[in-house]
Amino acid sequence: MMARTLLALASVGLMLSGGWAQRLVWLGQLPGGLESEALGVSADGTVVVGTAMNSQGFRRAFRWTESDGMQDLGTLGGVLSIGNAVSADGQTIVGYSSNQRGELVAFRWRNGQMTALGTLSSVVWGEAYGVSADGTVISGHSWWGSNFRAARWQGNTVTNLGTLPGAIASRAWGVSGNGQVIVGASFFASSGLPEARAVRWQGTTIQQLGELAGYRRSWAFAASHDGSVIVGFAYADNESAPSTSIRWVNGQPQNLGWLPLNGADGSIAYGVSGDGSIVVGNSDGRAYRWTQERGMENLNTVYASLLADGSQLHSAQAISADGRFIVGRGYNAATNRAEAFLLDTATCTAHSGDVDRNGCVDDADLLAVLFAFGQTGNNLGRVDVNCDGRVDDADLLIVLFAFGGGC
Repeated sequence: MMARTLLALASVGLMLSGGWAQRLVWLGQLPGGLESEALGVSADGTVVVGTAMNSQGFRRAFRWTESDGMQDLGTLGGVLSIGNAVSADGQTIVGYSSNQRGELVAFRWRNGQMTALGTLSSVVWGEAYGVSADGTVISGHSWWGSNFRAARWQGNTVTNLGTLPGAIASRAWGVSGNGQVIVGASFFASSGLPEARAVRWQGTTIQQLGELAGYRRSWAFAASHDGSVIVGFAYADNESAPSTSIRWVNGQPQNLGWLPLNGADGSIAYGVSGDGSIVVGNSDGRAYRWTQERGMENLNTVYASLLADGSQLHSAQAISADGRFIVGRGYNAATNRAEAFLLDTATCTAHSGDVDRNGCVDDADLLAVLFAFGQTGNNLGRVDVNCDGRVDDADLLIVLFAFGGGC
């Protein structure tokens, strides 16, 4: 019976487009809200966190999953909360919230519970921005003395990471996946634009990152898994010139530039993949992805087929460790509002034959593989069941042997 079914399906002359597996998901908004922005994504792309406006016009931290949609994480007693990052498994979310007195407090959210993190002094002011892959190390800043100090939260301990010599303040944003490196900036007294210097901390040892000629003011926002690659941006010394995205490799800066545009305002790098090879950010209101091979690409151009209705991707805020999932904010033409997005760039993930991920290996999965049979490349999606870069007999056999499973 199976042999006859296979022969019948093989005679179908349809061909499926290789781009079908790429997907753009607009994440919506909280009930009555007007806009949303995604700021973090789990390793497998199933959990997205960020901030969305509620019906009262206040920003609230959210956790999004495909099954449950956008969930308001609440506050620590106030009206405001921001979800800035999520651990690799999607279980730990960090950010900051206002309390009943209107003070900003860093938080950790886990198992449905938002918990306040400690501060460096009696002044209650803290903001958490980064979390390690396993959720145990959190980075951010807290008030100390007369200004901010970069902080690391681990267990019940909060540590003052200090500043560069002569600096008056420091702030931390990202933390490496392994939790060993925290990145941010140290600030010197200034009467104009902030005199920031991008830095990294390993333990409590601070190191200034290399400067680009003509770009002394710099910020670091994210780090690769081992902390050897760091991304951020710098303002030009000539304040009328565009800012530029920077990728530091072992402390040495690489100028990533910006997308072509007359009168460019510049670019900012917000996120980096676990191996440091892919950078995402914003260039003049356009989301970009950078790689060494292809340089800086406008995601609106690369994924134009997903934006055919006039929607736009404005900024890429974070990327999953494997580089597959990108999240940020954009314009959803269907709802006519600014909205959080999840972009699945369809990097291949080997699986057991359930091509359409409906829990059942059936005719639909078999058809998908047959229609794509013979295609090759690095972006085939789930029809390349074993992820060897081609849709062939091996993929077909995996589906056939699993046929009927889960149904």
